[in-house]
Amino acid sequence: MKILVIGSGGREHTLLWKIKQSPLVKDLYAAPGNGGISKIAKCVSINVEDFNSLVNFAKEEKIDLTVVGPEIPLVKGIVDLFDKEGLCIFGPNKASARLEGSKVFSKSIMTKYNIPTSPHMVFEKSIDAKNYLIDSEPPFVIKADGLAAGKGVIIAKNSSEAVQAVTNIIENKIFGDAGNKIIIEDFIDGEELSVLAFTDGNTIIPLASSQDHKRAFDNDEGPNTGGMGAYSPCPLVSQDDLKYIVDKTIKPAILGLKNEGITYKGLIYAGLIISKKGPLVLEFNVRFGDPETQAVLPRLKDDIVPLFLETAKGKLKQRELSWDHRSCINVVMASGGYPGQYKKGYEIYGLDKDLNNDEVFIFHAGTVYNDKGQFYTNGGRVLSVSALGDSIKDAKNKAYKELDKIKFQEGFYRKDIGLKAIQHIVR
Repeated sequence: MKILVIGSGGREHTLLWKIKQSPLVKDLYAAPGNGGISKIAKCVSINVEDFNSLVNFAKEEKIDLTVVGPEIPLVKGIVDLFDKEGLCIFGPNKASARLEGSKVFSKSIMTKYNIPTSPHMVFEKSIDAKNYLIDSEPPFVIKADGLAAGKGVIIAKNSSEAVQAVTNIIENKIFGDAGNKIIIEDFIDGEELSVLAFTDGNTIIPLASSQDHKRAFDNDEGPNTGGMGAYSPCPLVSQDDLKYIVDKTIKPAILGLKNEGITYKGLIYAGLIISKKGPLVLEFNVRFGDPETQAVLPRLKDDIVPLFLETAKGKLKQRELSWDHRSCINVVMASGGYPGQYKKGYEIYGLDKDLNNDEVFIFHAGTVYNDKGQFYTNGGRVLSVSALGDSIKDAKNKAYKELDKIKFQEGFYRKDIGLKAIQHIVR
């Protein structure tokens, strides 16, 4: 088979790494890919939003399966176009992708189909939102309605911060048109949890649980990012808990969309918080999480390609997936200034040796590779290290040992990924 993966981040590197293990695969392509990806797949310089060029490439190269990594092409309808052209593609169509493309639409589905979520209000006018904030008790969670690269969520500890967030989103347009509408939610205290599942609109197959770390700095401080690290499995939930969560959140979402005339085929991601009242959905995403993918897929023993094919064709067979008993931790190394302004073009040291083995894996995100064998930074999240270990503590030690060898100017990473899980286990 010939397989094309659309995207250029750490998630896409991980997907390609996992796909490459399949005996079904002959040739691998990435559009546009990155420095690390170029070592395992042929990178083609096509932008993820250049749908016509992607379709033409898939036709010319006789691609058997295309897998979409990022959310933007999904929300803009790449799956609909590939389907129209008779090309096999993995990912939800444009109507389904509204579940991530519009938080307002997502909340409406949750409300209509009794999916547990936090109390919330929707606003289009800045003055209405501010009046609501003044009359309400902080803290608040303020979200831009549209896509904002995982950064469109602001947690405000007091009314003053919340009012400023509304000004920045609606009036100053810090997230562009994504902030034409906002959602203001009650802040819910608890541990976050990520649950991913394959579905063809009927069958649902969950993956192992994981926990993301959104804040930029240690102790969950600093601004929200696309994710600074993750681990799997999450010790907060058992297999029975996971089944209960899928039945109460993902299943009613899929069936609810079906009731609306929308068949969801692809990967669905429920971002949850485990509150005193039980699991609540914070958001739905319509693709693999980043960096959750880098923590979950190294534990998956099954061939992932049949799962992609069956899902894309609407013929997903129910089965129990097989998982490595070991834990996996992934730690992201980012450019100084991320998730704000940052510089590119710094040489990365410590990658001259292949650190990948059966326990430690390096997944590239924002990197470029030159013909002299050097890697340079080319993004906010530059790369990440995943490690398998007999315990979360063991995996954590292995990941950080390798991270200590990697250097680039102004690079940083959180030092506490997995610490909460270790403390939970000790308790």
